[in-house]
Amino acid sequence: QVQLVESGGGLVQAGGSLRLSCAGSGRAFSNYCMGWFRQAPGKEREFVGAITWNGGSTYYADAVKGRFTISRDNAKNAVYLQINTLKPEDTAVYYCAADTHELLRYCSVRQYEYNYWGQGTQVTVSS
Repeated sequence: QVQLVESGGGLVQAGGSLRLSCAGSGRAFSNYCMGWFRQAPGKEREFVGAITWNGGSTYYADAVKGRFTISRDNAKNAVYLQINTLKPEDTAVYYCAADTHELLRYCSVRQYEYNYWGQGTQVTVSS
């Protein structure tokens, strides 16, 4: 069983920055690909980015490349999403998710590959 809790969301002006955190539980957390997804009002949930179990590789959606950075600290069972130069279209609920296939060389961008999800944290960007 894996539990994930996101934090760090809030209301921010366009151009600002936020750092989202995802605290995980479970013995094998450090062996999992971790993904970030978001769901904007009236839209389907979409892939934002992912990081391999050792942090060696990261993946990003085209819409966020260059502005979002994913990192992890396995000693703390934590994953982070640094969001810079926020835009109003970044307004969404942000979710972290775990793919519990251990020690994958590559992370999936597909939601169905991630079998544990956090409750989400709201990010609202004002123009």
